[in-house]
Amino acid sequence: MEIPKIDLSEYEYTLPDERIAKFPLEKRDASKLLHYREGEISHFYFYDIPELLPADTLLVYNDTKVIPARLIFQRETGARIEIFLLQPIAPTTVIPEIMLAKHPVTWETMIGNAKKWKDGEILKGRVAIKDQEVVLSAKLISREEKQVEFSWDNPDIAFVDLVEASGEVPLPPYLNRKPNEEDKSRYQTVYSKKEGAVAAPTAGLHFTAEVFEKLRAKGTQEAEVTLHVSAGTFQPIKAQNVLEHPMHSEQIQLTKETIQKLLAQKGKTVAVGTTSVRTLESLFWYGVKLIEGKGEDFFIHKLFPYEKRENVPSKVEALQAILIQMEKNQAETVLGNTEIFIFPGYSYRMIEGLITNFHQPGSTLILLIATILGEDWRKVYREALEKDYRFLSYGDSSLLWV
Repeated sequence: MEIPKIDLSEYEYTLPDERIAKFPLEKRDASKLLHYREGEISHFYFYDIPELLPADTLLVYNDTKVIPARLIFQRETGARIEIFLLQPIAPTTVIPEIMLAKHPVTWETMIGNAKKWKDGEILKGRVAIKDQEVVLSAKLISREEKQVEFSWDNPDIAFVDLVEASGEVPLPPYLNRKPNEEDKSRYQTVYSKKEGAVAAPTAGLHFTAEVFEKLRAKGTQEAEVTLHVSAGTFQPIKAQNVLEHPMHSEQIQLTKETIQKLLAQKGKTVAVGTTSVRTLESLFWYGVKLIEGKGEDFFIHKLFPYEKRENVPSKVEALQAILIQMEKNQAETVLGNTEIFIFPGYSYRMIEGLITNFHQPGSTLILLIATILGEDWRKVYREALEKDYRFLSYGDSSLLWV
């Protein structure tokens, strides 16, 4: 397809600061739920969602777990250096593997107060883990690329243990507050299990054991995917033509079981959150890449879906191509990276519905929502503002049908 110029101003709206939910509600599933189908809007609470989903729905959710990615060190002079983990560099770029490493690791980071950190200076911090004290060291190995090597003095301790014990929860910048004790559990879905995200897949924050119990009693199916959300999800679009926005790359992982469930699904497939959407749609395009003979590496460039092609394979063909590739590699999981950019003009290949929160003006996520709702995205957001919905990460929810 020919990609049109998309003007950022068309996806802006006014979001008063008081409408941003700064703290979570006491009960996860007590959040409001806006329901949109074929131009009609109705209002519920999240605990009503089992009644709104057909019995044969396949719910796909992201099981990533937020790590306390903000590490604080203090120089001997007292200056505070804040190191925010972004992407692993060495000895592996695979997030689940580097989190379990018991030897030095290198990460690409953001560094607060970097000017105070001298070249060659090793920062040290003491971390209490399992009734013992571990010394964690940080060395700046590339100031230009913001690469930091972490090492520690106990080979029995994994890097994830150090991060969990010493890091701060990386709350979104728009909350404009320090994390508290409650955030450790509430800025995490109840089904999170694979450490590696620096932001929560917030659509899943509303789910509770009770909601899952009702869904399962109804016959709703579930499938897990993993996308480790990166800090780039908060990066504002600065280019007036949004197609010039540099999309961040995120690491994704899916099991053969999940791919088989997607292939067998006859009813509606509903993604829990924009991260699940990006994972599923990237999976489809990986299958297309295999069919088109464009390489076996699972990396989806931001504009790959928009390349001109005579025929686009079906969902079944794409998923079957991936399963054949996995059989060939004797693999039970597929690991990839995606910077897929979903904006109006895109056709969803994998989903019929989306559960999601309300997003920032002029963001890549608003473009993703507008791809589902068309011009109705303004109607939906205007209605949510008028009905006192809470916005962004700790805010209320919506169920949108494609």
